[in-house]
Amino acid sequence: MADTTNMNRKKRAEILVNMGNGIYKQIEKGENPSLTLPVRGLSNVKYSKESGMITMGSNTANRYFLNVGHVRKFIQTVSVASISKTLIDSDKHTSLRDVFYQMRRTIPGTNIDVVDEQTETDKAIEDLEVITDLTREQLHITANQAGQVAGEVTIEDRGDTIDWSKMGSGGWAIPSTTEDIEFKKVNAKFVIYMEKQAIWQRLNEDKAWKKLNCIIIASQGQATRGIRRLLQRLYHEQHLPVYVLTDGDIWGVYIYSAIKFGSIALAHVSEKLALPEAKFMGLTMDDIEKYGLKRHLIKFKDVDIARLKQIKNYEWFKNSKQWMAELEKMEKLGAKVELNAFTAKGLSFLTEHYLPEKLKEKNFLD
Repeated sequence: MADTTNMNRKKRAEILVNMGNGIYKQIEKGENPSLTLPVRGLSNVKYSKESGMITMGSNTANRYFLNVGHVRKFIQTVSVASISKTLIDSDKHTSLRDVFYQMRRTIPGTNIDVVDEQTETDKAIEDLEVITDLTREQLHITANQAGQVAGEVTIEDRGDTIDWSKMGSGGWAIPSTTEDIEFKKVNAKFVIYMEKQAIWQRLNEDKAWKKLNCIIIASQGQATRGIRRLLQRLYHEQHLPVYVLTDGDIWGVYIYSAIKFGSIALAHVSEKLALPEAKFMGLTMDDIEKYGLKRHLIKFKDVDIARLKQIKNYEWFKNSKQWMAELEKMEKLGAKVELNAFTAKGLSFLTEHYLPEKLKEKNFLD
């Protein structure tokens, strides 16, 4: 596949035009128009030890226009391609929800709608990603903003100069698309990503980013694609180590896993989102003992236990003695502790004690 990471708009538009020309040529030859795309199922997803990422396999399938079972998905994919071509040509962006409304129409001569639910357009966009090797963001389709950042960093974003250290209590809102951000000045030694905005607010108010000389980034739960790409760029372009700060529970491990190895659902864009070099600095089972947090234990529910058993079977964790030992301790404890528990020791305990000690001792899981 071609490297499309920094591909300009003209080349991205050409990829979509070539896709359309391929369909047109099939029609001219009297063939049943088809699209070839990788199989997007668990059977075609694998973990690569060489890259340290979850990747998509080589199995492919054809989607035909003249096939009752394929026709709607074929039309949906081509419709998304048409919308993306218009967006790229005009250098405008639109949201996932807007794409749904642009596609919601009735197929001429029938009473069948192109799409009924947004889930259909979302899947069509993902199909277009695997066909073209372009990300959703490169296709000028965005999701809602869901993240914030602070640190001694100056960037340029679409002509605007922004200083992340002067964005007040709310920080800079991380956009869905972080591909075109230009780093003008970066004064930081590492990046901390955290799963909770409440923890980010605490660290930002403490000016942890200044005291620790770092960048702090948060979303709410799973990191968005824009954040994952930003983390990847900060590591590769600015050579900043990335640490993932989460609660001491299986969901924190899951969030870390998606950042480090990529996710099964987004295996087709792992190279542009996953960061195998990321390290886990969240609450460990040993931390619960070390910092006297046992009185803050929250007993696991059935859903937590099920997720724990699932993650223990992930190949990328099964190959790590360190992680398997951690997961065994978690299973034996049968409970979790949230980062918020540290506030019982003082509002700024995270900033003044926990994080500095983790960094000094290099107490990370990898």
